Amino acid sequence: MADTQQTEVMAAGTKPRRRFTVDALFSDGRAQAVGVSDLPTAKEIRLDRIEPDPDQPRRTFDDAKLTELAVSIRREGILQPIAVRYDQDADRYVILHGERRWRASRLAGLVSIPAVVRDVPRDRRLIQQLMENIVRDDLNAVDRAAALRALKVQLGDVPWEVVAEAVGIRRSRLFQLLGTEKLSEAAREELRSGRLNEKQSRALQGLPPAHEEVLREAIVGDEIPAAEALRLARALRSARLADDRETVRLALAEIRGGGSLQGQRTRTTELLALVANAAGGSRADRSALAGAVERDGAPAFSTERLQTQVDALAQTLSRLPRSGLEPGSEAYGLLLALSGALEAILDTRT
Repeated sequence: MADTQQTEVMAAGTKPRRRFTVDALFSDGRAQAVGVSDLPTAKEIRLDRIEPDPDQPRRTFDDAKLTELAVSIRREGILQPIAVRYDQDADRYVILHGERRWRASRLAGLVSIPAVVRDVPRDRRLIQQLMENIVRDDLNAVDRAAALRALKVQLGDVPWEVVAEAVGIRRSRLFQLLGTEKLSEAAREELRSGRLNEKQSRALQGLPPAHEEVLREAIVGDEIPAAEALRLARALRSARLADDRETVRLALAEIRGGGSLQGQRTRTTELLALVANAAGGSRADRSALAGAVERDGAPAFSTERLQTQVDALAQTLSRLPRSGLEPGSEAYGLLLALSGALEAILDTRT
């Protein structure tokens, strides 16, 4: 009977009543809302309620770049919300990702910032922060290496292979980053500031202290590309020089100038001959020595430098093979010239 009545009603041209739910009353029925859902975790949070994560791997923020970002934010606003977690004990929101945007927003004079609130377990926070920075290449190599080492400890001192897998990078890439920890503090600071990039720094790894210092200064000062820096490092290693700053500086200048170590030996012999002649010679001999000093940019005399260089020479001589003492050998010629210069200097004092 009911079916017959429904058929008659439909036949009469009337439509059945459409049923609405409470949710349907508040839903967005516009075309642009199709396939879109709201995020209950999206917030607009006052800047004074947000604080950085003390365990954040990023330790360096470029002031000039922060100022540029602040200008952009002042003009266009925040284009991408930051991510935060809520710390119930402190009643504060702690930054997971986006500390640069938070800092720049404060510089721009904003009162609040859009943020997505996430509940991230403690053992996943560092992994996520590392993954974001490594994928975006937005973290200097020194801070990455420190964060990777901290993550290794956090994961229970697991093998490095496990750490690499956890953050999604190759094992070889991980060890490239860890290699920066072997650099001097001066080189690490250059990396943090951006004056030295990671590829350039690879040329410095494994060099003795004075070698590293001289080559680092040349790379930064003359903006030497990574490939050329590696070539220079190989040349310095093959030269087997004493780890003396002045010796390395002269050798590096010779190598960069396209000369050979044979040319350097010739210049050394000539300079020692000038020293011997000037020790008790005429004004012309002393003038010739002064000209050579000016040409080579030799530093002023220093007892400390003399001590360092004599010590380096003593160590070198202690490993001198018997063949090095044979007349006609390269070492014999250098030692003979040095002996002549020393005798001339000492003779003037007797």
